[in-house]
Amino acid sequence: MRTAAQTSIVLTTLLLTGCSARPTLYLFGSYFPAWMLCCLLGIAASLIARASFLAMGLAQSVPHQLLVCSAIGLSFALVAWLVFYG
Repeated sequence: MRTAAQTSIVLTTLLLTGCSARPTLYLFGSYFPAWMLCCLLGIAASLIARASFLAMGLAQSVPHQLLVCSAIGLSFALVAWLVFYG
């Protein structure tokens, strides 16, 4: 019979086996994780979405702007990940 510690060790090793291939980018003389670049692209997309809502006058009519802009940023980051790293 397995103990809880043995079961957690087995589950942890099974979950960590997929972490061996991590894409990195060579930027400014050092390696950066690729997810960081996609995160920055998502943040930029959400800021652009917020600025465009303000410029078009939609800021007053769009409910839950934080949620909407965050969803736009997350969507853009995930699409960037799929496009660049498949």
